[in-house]
Amino acid sequence: MTPKAMTPKATTGAEALRAAIPRLRAAGIEEAPRDARLLLAHALHIAPDRVTLHTGDVLTEAQEMAFDAAVTARAARQPLSQITGQRLFWGRSFRVTRDTLDPRPETEVLVAEALSRPFVKMADLGTGTGCILISCLLGMPMATGIGTDLSQAALAVAEGNAMAHGLTRARFRRADWFNGITDRFDLIVSNPPYIAADEMAGLSPEVREWEPHSALTPGGDGLDAYRAIALGAGARLMPGGRLLLEIGPTQGQAVATLLAAQGFQAIRILPDLDGRDRVVAAIAPGGPDRCGCA
Repeated sequence: MTPKAMTPKATTGAEALRAAIPRLRAAGIEEAPRDARLLLAHALHIAPDRVTLHTGDVLTEAQEMAFDAAVTARAARQPLSQITGQRLFWGRSFRVTRDTLDPRPETEVLVAEALSRPFVKMADLGTGTGCILISCLLGMPMATGIGTDLSQAALAVAEGNAMAHGLTRARFRRADWFNGITDRFDLIVSNPPYIAADEMAGLSPEVREWEPHSALTPGGDGLDAYRAIALGAGARLMPGGRLLLEIGPTQGQAVATLLAAQGFQAIRILPDLDGRDRVVAAIAPGGPDRCGCA
């Protein structure tokens, strides 16, 4: 008598979560339960806050395979945002790929400072996903801006993010800091590569192994990007225009010194929500009363 084929046991969302969490913990994921729920939401194509409502549902074969693939990727320490393809920043969702840095909450300090005063024309150097430029322009409806990056792949992501948010006041172009940029701006911002070469080994696997090294470190002491920006920003800023630079938590004084040597004024070092130095703000010579004049 031929034995009957065994029917595969149906797996519910709750059972899938219970199996996934130990896998993630064993891989060193500190927030394994949270990540497992977010990955399940991704596999089910639902909002994360809806997962609880579906934990009793039986997964389809396609959903089970998608969830297993996502958990496997996360266990390999691929960033969650690269797996789901999205990251929240300044209240909006941005597409993320391996060609871009993962937008981080600390960078919102830079956006908040940018929006603390009106501006009409801005530049975002090393734009990556475009999250800084897009967030700033959406918060300043009359302004226009340009985002530059050396990576053509990153620029494609930024352009897609601008389109997804219905933003038509942003332009994107390939450039190495100010090379080929002839416009003048009343606001220049940047989150440049700033990790020193000898600090790379201490980064988490998610950053060290999955994010583009060219966007993380310039090599050496980590200050080369700031040297280039300090040298070039004065010629590209209108009198009284603002320069805002994200920094590593130990780089504030060094970057402030570089800007002071180029004549920048009213230099301030701004902390993030954890109290660590995060942004250096400076004003181009000429006074804010002349800002906006060519």
